Amino acid sequence: MKYKGIWTIAEAEDGRIKEVSYELLTRGKRLSKKLGCELTSILLSNNISEEQAEELILRGADKVYLANAPELEHFIVENYSNVLIELIKKYKPAIILSAATTSGRALMPHVAIRMHAGLTADCTELDIEEDSNDLLQTRPAIGGNILATIKTPEHRPQMATVRPRSTRPAQVDYSRQGKGEIINYQYNQQLFDGRVERIAFRNDAEEDNIQDAEIVVAGGKGLKKKENFDLLNELAGRLNGVIGASREAIDRDWLSYPHQIGLSGKTVTPKLYIAAGISGAIQHLAGMKTAETIIAINQDPEAAIFKVADFGIVGDLFEIIPEINELLEKEGVK
Repeated sequence: MKYKGIWTIAEAEDGRIKEVSYELLTRGKRLSKKLGCELTSILLSNNISEEQAEELILRGADKVYLANAPELEHFIVENYSNVLIELIKKYKPAIILSAATTSGRALMPHVAIRMHAGLTADCTELDIEEDSNDLLQTRPAIGGNILATIKTPEHRPQMATVRPRSTRPAQVDYSRQGKGEIINYQYNQQLFDGRVERIAFRNDAEEDNIQDAEIVVAGGKGLKKKENFDLLNELAGRLNGVIGASREAIDRDWLSYPHQIGLSGKTVTPKLYIAAGISGAIQHLAGMKTAETIIAINQDPEAAIFKVADFGIVGDLFEIIPEINELLEKEGVK
């Protein structure tokens, strides 16, 4: 049987499908259109109804394999890996995409090793090579200083994890109602590994905060020293936003790594992104260019950040940011 088709690994938590599942469908639709093949979403969870799974169809999937089981309610890599590998052996997808989330970064390497498949982690771009139809997987390398494009021409399935928030979620298209197929997968109970038990889960609030924020105020080398981030902290506080930073600022130890935005940091898609003293290196732009509205403040009118900005202010941030804070205070924004 020939390997064909594209799979995306959907994620669910507390009985709800996570937004990153729809981001993967955006990627999958582009690739499946180029290959002229079927797009399938795999959802391993518990207590997910067919009505909920239907949203994956409305957002672009041609088929959904839905496996509900108490053993799949919480992510345990052995259980998820066993079920996914059984599906792979039976249906032989050519390409499998997962989000580079905590679970995706555990599941995909586990599956790739067992299937002797190629895997590229933390991709920011995906494409199809015209002559070979191989998956082209682009990701940061050498500390984020270059972008490497990788392919696995001799092994199937081709597997990749994709950086969350690096693309927009696929939109609901109600014209697709009734056009897809949801298959309740009848798994083998022996696939569940009882050696591992989930005891508890602890969330790192600082780690997730910046990616979930609707407003991000970010600073770069132009702030000159750590203490000057107080200006941005004040602005972020008034806007109910969070603080981000370029790699330059992180490398200078002005902020901790969870605040870093870019290829070697986080990817964010806030409603508002304010970049102060950030020149706009390609590595940084890759982590924030999907923000809805971008405001850039920089003394250099030729700074690359202005190419992606919706609004640009050419000037001294040490004059502009205090003025903005003062105006917000006058408007009663505290």
